[in-house]
Amino acid sequence: MPTIQYEGQSYMLLEKESVLDALLRNGIHPTHSCKAGACGSCLMRAASGPVPARAQLGVKDSLRVQGYFLACVCHPEADLELAARGAEAELGATICGMELLSADVMRVRLCCDAPIDFRSGQFVSIVRGDGLARSYSVASLPHEGELELHVRKIVGGRMSGWLHDEAQIGDRVRIVGPSGDCFYVPGSEEQPLLLVGTGTGLAPLYGILRDALRHGHRGPIHLFHGALHAGALYLVEELRKLGKDYSQFEYTPAVLRGEALDGVVIGAIDQVVLQRLPNLGGWRGYICGDPGVVQILKKKLFLAGMASREIFADPFIPAA
Repeated sequence: MPTIQYEGQSYMLLEKESVLDALLRNGIHPTHSCKAGACGSCLMRAASGPVPARAQLGVKDSLRVQGYFLACVCHPEADLELAARGAEAELGATICGMELLSADVMRVRLCCDAPIDFRSGQFVSIVRGDGLARSYSVASLPHEGELELHVRKIVGGRMSGWLHDEAQIGDRVRIVGPSGDCFYVPGSEEQPLLLVGTGTGLAPLYGILRDALRHGHRGPIHLFHGALHAGALYLVEELRKLGKDYSQFEYTPAVLRGEALDGVVIGAIDQVVLQRLPNLGGWRGYICGDPGVVQILKKKLFLAGMASREIFADPFIPAA
């Protein structure tokens, strides 16, 4: 079996074991979160030895050529020597804004130490001083100069609890990323766009929507935001104002429970979308939020005529 060398020690991998799992099994705890190859927080660097191609999927070109890979999905076929993650893979940042958008969603703004190259809708991993890492989608636009994240407080959530209850403006964090391919691509300005999100899945969609409008997208844009109840909806007035300012944009909030309110639809988000838009041939879709809902919608949008290559998804995978 292959071995990995890390900080002067050698460790043999078990069958089907990833680099990350081997390190954890031996009492080493590198930064990590989802353990599914999605968040990018377990980025490590190979000093020598071949890195499997799958372990570098989604890694930026500038980092890939330096040997960076995702440890949680790396299953080497030969010995691998690991090196410490360098400063080029991380970026320091300061919390420069905090605002409650709803009872359990906080808008967190980060001012980075240097410009960061991202596309609205991608996600970054926040790494706290103690190494705890979590990933959040970017709701801001590149020219705004800050990273805007929407953080829902999760019961028992270590990062979300800290950001809601303890973190202060001026606190320092590190940023890894960006990652993800759920973002607006200019070039088909007449194509209808469908944006569907649940919970804080609105964050990347809010960025994608404003990026599309900024690029002069002329085709219809429909954004559906689903929540359990009306109190969990947020940015409602901002989105309604965008609907008034841009005739091609339509916003539909939907809730599973509660009484029908002005402009709010009652029902499961997938049913609400397909009742409104039963034929999606020629559309491009972005789906973000709860993994189960994302999977259901991917299937239903395809069956409604949307080409699979036009469906971009960002399921919010919980931390392992």
